[in-house]
Amino acid sequence: MAEKTMLALVKTEPKQGLTLKEVPIPPVSPGQVKIRILKTAICGTDMHIYNWDEWSRRTIKTPQIIGHEFVGEIIELGSGVTQYSEGDIVSGEGHIVCKTCRNCMAGRLHLCKYTIGVGVNRDGCFAEYLVIPAENVVRIAPGIPLDIIACSDALGNAVHTALKFDLTGEDILITGAGPIGIMAAIICRHCGAKKIAITDLNPYRLELAKKAVPDAYVVDPREISSSDLMRKMGLTEGFDVGLEMSGSPQAFADMIESMGNGGKIALLGILKGNININWDKVVFGGLTIQGIYGREMFDTWYKMISMLQTGLDVSMVITHRFDFKDFEKGFEVMQSGQSGKVVLDWAKEI
Repeated sequence: MAEKTMLALVKTEPKQGLTLKEVPIPPVSPGQVKIRILKTAICGTDMHIYNWDEWSRRTIKTPQIIGHEFVGEIIELGSGVTQYSEGDIVSGEGHIVCKTCRNCMAGRLHLCKYTIGVGVNRDGCFAEYLVIPAENVVRIAPGIPLDIIACSDALGNAVHTALKFDLTGEDILITGAGPIGIMAAIICRHCGAKKIAITDLNPYRLELAKKAVPDAYVVDPREISSSDLMRKMGLTEGFDVGLEMSGSPQAFADMIESMGNGGKIALLGILKGNININWDKVVFGGLTIQGIYGREMFDTWYKMISMLQTGLDVSMVITHRFDFKDFEKGFEVMQSGQSGKVVLDWAKEI
């Protein structure tokens, strides 16, 4: 007799924390696939939901299974699904789009106004099984470690941000040495950036960034001014490309001041409150500021997997691994700020 229930991490009530409980296994409808989850990774979004902050209170409806970073094995195909097979190792795009709005019809799926987020607006992947539309599934090339694929949502953010502008031979400033910022620095080095600077206030993450990109200039901005950093790096006209990953208004304002004329900024960090930047520098310096959200579907996935197949190594960004039943330890270490990516194991690696 087939299983009818599974274990999942559920936001059961509108308060801090999560509950590990038995829930029904979701059925598979036409055009969908069922995935047996092997590994998941904890994301900053999951931390917001765990802590039940203001954004979560506005966004999340309880009860709900959370999580959107995963790797797993297809175990069931809905009717009409022919492009995948049972046994395929896959991850998946966490944004389910409408396919009928102007952006979707123009192929700009990542800009869909009616996006439904896996683990945010519907049940997610912190469970033994996940059902998603087949069109959101991404087959994983053999040889890529499952731990890395479990983090592919975050890695995709880093790829989308870093590759928004040309990197080859350019001087890059990255504000924020969280996991995505460090991944972006590794991508910049992989793609032939000339000089890379990474700033953060967290000593643990600064040390992690130094290990990940040994030749980068990794600094605490409280200890060195922007002008002194540029002088140390031998820059005379400022940075060519900025990748804002911190969400800090001060870091963003400092980045604006550090850009050379014609510089380009990709903005992934979500800035809080009112920000005061030098708009004269933006206008008269001819700066480009590009907001970044999610991944370009599905070009970012293609480029990400291609880079992983050709030597991109982000394994050092994964610092902790726990069994899913020890999820509280994973959220605790994420909460401490003394971690990179945290992976939860749901099944034995195959």
